[in-house]
Amino acid sequence: MEIVGNERLLSNFEVLSILREIKSKKRIKDQKNVATIAYETCKYLEETPCVRQSEQCIVNYLNAIKAKAFRLTKAEKLQILNQRPSTQLEIQLLIEECEERFSEQALNEMLAVVESTLPENGDKEQEDNDNE
Repeated sequence: MEIVGNERLLSNFEVLSILREIKSKKRIKDQKNVATIAYETCKYLEETPCVRQSEQCIVNYLNAIKAKAFRLTKAEKLQILNQRPSTQLEIQLLIEECEERFSEQALNEMLAVVESTLPENGDKEQEDNDNE
């Protein structure tokens, strides 16, 4: 299969939305391999932070990052959006040459933007702790 057209980076939220739309229209019913891949991908993505995201919170996140002028690449913004880091270490792992490019204060500001614009992860571990 060849994909023709514009190359574009997609967030996990967008991929999950597209797969849910395709599944609801039952377009892939006759294509068992594609159906399996779509099912497994949805199953994986439903355990990631994208499940709690909305179009509006993504727009808010991108606007806040732009307003702070962090000079992140598109791929770095996408990684932060998809992973929703909650510590400086996590954010350092997502940004290339992070220690050379950003101060500790800038990293704290990035984390503040993430925390204020993107919903919490909702990991099973976190939910278990809330139930106890």
